[in-house]
Amino acid sequence: MIKLTMPDGSIREAEAGITALELVKSISNSLAKKVLAVSIDDKVMDLTTVLDKDAVVQFLTFEDEGGRHALRHTASHILAQAVKRLYKDENVQLAIGPAIENGFYYDIDMEKRLTDEDLKEIEKEMHKIVKENLKLERKLVSRQEALDMFTKAGENYKVELINDLPEDAEISLYVQGEFTDLCAGPHVVSTGKVKALKLQSVAGAYWRGSEKNKMLQRIYGTAFEKKDDLDAYLKMLEEAAKRDHRKLGKELDLFSIHEEGPGFPFFHPNGMIVRNELINYWREVHRRYGYQEISTPMILNRELWERSGHWAHYKENMYFTQIDGEEYAIKPMNCPGGMLVYKTQQHSYRDLPLRAGELGLVHRHELSGALHGLFRVRNFTQDDAHIFMMPNQIEEEIQNVINLFDEVYSTFGLTYHAELSTRPEDSMGSDEMWELATNGLRNALEHRGLDYVVNEGDGAFYGPKIDFHLKDSIGRTWQCGTIQLDMQLPEKFDLTYIGEDGQKHRPVMIHRVVYGSIERFIGILIENYAGAFPTWLAPVQAKILPITDKHMDYAFELKKKMFDLGLRVEVDDRNEKVGYKMREAQVKKIPYMLVVGDQEMESGTVNMRRHGEKETTTMTVDEFIQYIQKNIAEKSQKY
Repeated sequence: MIKLTMPDGSIREAEAGITALELVKSISNSLAKKVLAVSIDDKVMDLTTVLDKDAVVQFLTFEDEGGRHALRHTASHILAQAVKRLYKDENVQLAIGPAIENGFYYDIDMEKRLTDEDLKEIEKEMHKIVKENLKLERKLVSRQEALDMFTKAGENYKVELINDLPEDAEISLYVQGEFTDLCAGPHVVSTGKVKALKLQSVAGAYWRGSEKNKMLQRIYGTAFEKKDDLDAYLKMLEEAAKRDHRKLGKELDLFSIHEEGPGFPFFHPNGMIVRNELINYWREVHRRYGYQEISTPMILNRELWERSGHWAHYKENMYFTQIDGEEYAIKPMNCPGGMLVYKTQQHSYRDLPLRAGELGLVHRHELSGALHGLFRVRNFTQDDAHIFMMPNQIEEEIQNVINLFDEVYSTFGLTYHAELSTRPEDSMGSDEMWELATNGLRNALEHRGLDYVVNEGDGAFYGPKIDFHLKDSIGRTWQCGTIQLDMQLPEKFDLTYIGEDGQKHRPVMIHRVVYGSIERFIGILIENYAGAFPTWLAPVQAKILPITDKHMDYAFELKKKMFDLGLRVEVDDRNEKVGYKMREAQVKKIPYMLVVGDQEMESGTVNMRRHGEKETTTMTVDEFIQYIQKNIAEKSQKY
């Protein structure tokens, strides 16, 4: 008998040699219908895996990452099988076909250029394979057997993969019907489990990501356990496409990116209004939370970056230059400059915590293929802050930072979940320092009662961190805010403070960002609001629409009155019908349209219509001004 520990800590005894599938069926038939894979001692495996020793066992459904991965990995094999069936005369060679975060892909080498129509045919064949409910059987073979089999089949990419495996590597194949693939797994038990799938696109992809290799065709798809979930996901993607910040950024004249500077965004006047309002709000909030603002140089010498550890741990992401024959680097982070500012004075324990905020322009080298609008750029403004404190102030200060995050994110109607990232392999510092720092973050989260997940090994090279993942209006998540606890840089820069005992002590430091990157945060807000910014952020807050030329003077009088009060107002003085002007104002997502004609001139009123609504309201000019000023002051999410 073997002892199997379940997730709740209970122990079940079973005969050695039982499969995971047989075990789950003995526990619950209803659970067995949902289970897609199994975790055995933290390794995700097939349900056909034999249990022959004591182990920790967890059954994985589609709700678990391992379960989703197994289902989507199987979908990629179904895709490859369908392509092989449909194009048997095309000399199709298969490369790799993994599951990815929201679906799967398969890289394929074939002469025929696949079109959207071809994808429909392939998807139809995939549905047939699902209906056939073919079992997936795992086979272990020798290296030579695998080489012989794939060489005979003309699968050159599989042969290359096998040759690159270590001599003692276990080689496994997965068989479903007439189709066999080289694969480590895991997979679901049969193709019939993949009940809802969709092929989405085909793109070019270099073999093994190197432009020196042949360009293959990469077919992307997604798969779900239920059709309703697939439909909801596809609807979300359709909505996301409408909200694409690159498209809206152009339509609303917010920003542009040019061939002369790929990855370096240009902000237009409308975009600068949004940017400056975000900065003004950042400064106002940080003043209330006790931060002082600093600014540090963009270029600093090599010795500084060696001292900070960036030269050894981050060099491949940095840009360099020479000054007076010496090597300098353009800063990828603001931290070392903040250290130098702290060192300009001797600090007392009475000064701590000392909170220094910086809106610093940083540059990081990103591969051209990774660049994406404002989301992945090569220069951005990091809304950084470095907080220097005594060890006994750590938890209180982290709680204070989370309070600030709560206030800022709620202002934009965004909710979040937290993730704790621990020590990576490429790190610096002692085990004791890392343990102290990690426990400091963990205790702050737990004492606050904040749910969080742990990302093992995903911390910064100098310390653990808490990442805040924001949820937008259509359910997507974005990583923005970060709190990093650092005991390394204060040591490297020999930072000290005078304690109550009159002796020098080493401060602890927090790095934190709330927006993360102002550029990226603007991109997130464009998509969250679908371009329809709340009034306080909108580049144009109200558009006055005179019905005819004789109403122009009144319209411009209103504009001057509102402009002098700090409102962003424009007059549409074109010789167009008012209906046309209203439709265009809607397209430009302007919060308020103010139609003025004879009646409004005589009564000193405006006919106000909110963006996205059909009803209009007649108000006096002063009533409208009070209304919009209140909306702006409250930073309301509604018009």
